[in-house]
Amino acid sequence: MNKKMWKNMFALLGLLSEKHKDVLISLVLLSLFGGIRPFIAVILTGVLIDGVYAGAALKELLQYAAIGVGGTFLLALFDGFLVMYFNRKLEYMQEIQAFPLNRKSMQMEYEYLEDVKVHEMRQRIEKFGGWSMTARMLSNANKMLTALVSIVTAVFVVIPLFVSSSHRVSKGFTGSWLMSVLFLAVIGVLVWLAFKAGSHFNRKVADARKEVSGTEARFKYYLDNLSGYEKQKDLRVCKQQGIYEKEFRRLCVEGKRTADQESAAYSAAVGIQQSVSTVMGFLVYIFTGILAWAGVISIGGVVTYAAGILKLTDAVARFAWQLSWIRELAGLADDYVIYRDLPQLKHEGSIPVEKRRDGRFTVEFEHVSFKYPGSDRYVLQDLNLQFEIGERMAIVGKNGSGKTTFIKLLCRLYDVTEGCIKVNGIDIRKYDYAEYCDLFAVVFQDFRVFAFPLGENVAAGSQAEEGRAQDALERAGMGERLKNLPDGLQTNVGKEFEENGVTFSGGEKQKIAIARAIYKNAPFVIMDEPTAALDPESECQVYAGFDRMVGNKTAIYISHRLASCRFCEDILVFDHGRIIQRGRHEDLEKQEGLYRELWNAQAQYYT
Repeated sequence: MNKKMWKNMFALLGLLSEKHKDVLISLVLLSLFGGIRPFIAVILTGVLIDGVYAGAALKELLQYAAIGVGGTFLLALFDGFLVMYFNRKLEYMQEIQAFPLNRKSMQMEYEYLEDVKVHEMRQRIEKFGGWSMTARMLSNANKMLTALVSIVTAVFVVIPLFVSSSHRVSKGFTGSWLMSVLFLAVIGVLVWLAFKAGSHFNRKVADARKEVSGTEARFKYYLDNLSGYEKQKDLRVCKQQGIYEKEFRRLCVEGKRTADQESAAYSAAVGIQQSVSTVMGFLVYIFTGILAWAGVISIGGVVTYAAGILKLTDAVARFAWQLSWIRELAGLADDYVIYRDLPQLKHEGSIPVEKRRDGRFTVEFEHVSFKYPGSDRYVLQDLNLQFEIGERMAIVGKNGSGKTTFIKLLCRLYDVTEGCIKVNGIDIRKYDYAEYCDLFAVVFQDFRVFAFPLGENVAAGSQAEEGRAQDALERAGMGERLKNLPDGLQTNVGKEFEENGVTFSGGEKQKIAIARAIYKNAPFVIMDEPTAALDPESECQVYAGFDRMVGNKTAIYISHRLASCRFCEDILVFDHGRIIQRGRHEDLEKQEGLYRELWNAQAQYYT
């Protein structure tokens, strides 16, 4: 494991200590109590046995017993309280860990959201043996510190055996010093072998869990699709249960295979650890028994030293075991830091967007070409066009012609591969990104409304201006529906979390999304298939009220229904990433080309 991984792990623990110092304090205290408490009984047992053999008074023996029992009870009491407190903290480590990750997901570059490797990295971080990575790290740190405290305590308990007592000679027994050195060497080799074997098999366990992360991501995706009543309509009507069942079976087989690999590796690691512990226990009792026979130690010393050495070797083995796990966790910490610190790919501009009194903005595409990351195919090629605020522009073309990509570039979800886009003569990459985003109100084809109150959905925030939200809904064609809602703008969208929520139709949800774009009051209004879910009457109302909805703003309108583009002053026809035609409907309808082909193909439905 490299220094960077260790550094990242300690950086996460340091970050945790800044906001949740009590967790680390309880971890340290829990480790101290847990490491020391078992040795009280070990020492007390040896003292009592020696006292009995030496003929000590009952009162003295009872005093020793009371001190030992009382000390053990107090430490157990504190230990129990700390265990309960610490475990309760671990229960919400998932939430503590998820908050910065979720914030990063909302702020990271858009292209990362379409990167499978980034999704798998997030999956590995979130789930490690059923725990969050942070909780697992704290749990293992607790066990490793406890083992370390036990090691230090055990050394103080058994060191007299190897420092002072080894020089005593009784019954002609000489060479106890050499025997002690040999014994420690053998124990050291066994512990080293246990550590190497544990590290090897723990790595196999971690590799199996990394392999299963992709499977779990798919499994979660399918479960999400099954959890919502709306998503199950197609599943039931189109009888897609067979596809899902087949995929679930495949994922279960893959999951079982990796689970078997993980289980086999874990069992091997545990088996080796237990075997080594058994051998070490056998050697310890032989060693201390020989010393007792030779008169080097007392009968009570046999109990104390044997138990002390066993606890020492067990603590060393546990420390090595946890250290091997920590190494794997440090790899996850590396994932965590990489995910958290995914770099900004866009140029971070600083120029404020010009605040024009006349609200005029000129947009220019100059030789713009674009291909998605990891692809060699250009989706857009050498686009050159210009338009101004206040215009009505429609973008039409076949599927895959580059229409939505054009909008993504304009909104800076991606930056151009070649060329540049300018607003008022300035490359948009030089503008402050947050201010630039304020220029656009977009209704994407795959829009989302959320299980929040209606007003919050429209305002895209918790504080909705009532009059402004009502106006936006009325302009989007939801005025009458709003009047009949039980709680007005406070009506919850959907019944996922509120029994009194209202289930809106697909068309109504689309109107809510349009109202959200109107509410934002941005200079650019972009609508990607805004009437796809509307009935003909509602669609007609939207078209008729389109000017009233967008006012003097620039409206960019993407649609497959060419009839809906007739009110636009400017129509761009995309084909294979290029603009092959541009003009008004009346002019394009008369020209030979793709627009007339599309129009004639749809004209029979407009009569």
